[in-house]
Amino acid sequence: MSEEMVIFTRTYDLLTWLLPVAENFPRSQRFVVTQRLQKAVLDFQELIIEANTQRGAFRAEKLRAADSELRKARLYLRLCEKWGWLSAGRYHHVSVMVAEIGKLLGGWLKTVTPGP
Repeated sequence: MSEEMVIFTRTYDLLTWLLPVAENFPRSQRFVVTQRLQKAVLDFQELIIEANTQRGAFRAEKLRAADSELRKARLYLRLCEKWGWLSAGRYHHVSVMVAEIGKLLGGWLKTVTPGP
């Protein structure tokens, strides 16, 4: 499935952009918000990799868990922007990346879950 390959590439791009940027967040928050943000994105990547090896209900379960991690990452990114750790430009850039990943994930999830 070519859409799956795109989500892996976009997630890799997000990680390679985000991890170095997060290292510049305030030292006092490195073990709180920064660590949780990084963990959410890394867990997201692991879950989609695991989902790719599964079928049926197991795949859908992994994808739903990945969606939860992506939602956490969105929250932490909003907080980082609010507290001034991310400039408006950087926040816009990462928001576009996360939104695209979310759409790819939603499309993938629709292919593995039965419709109404």
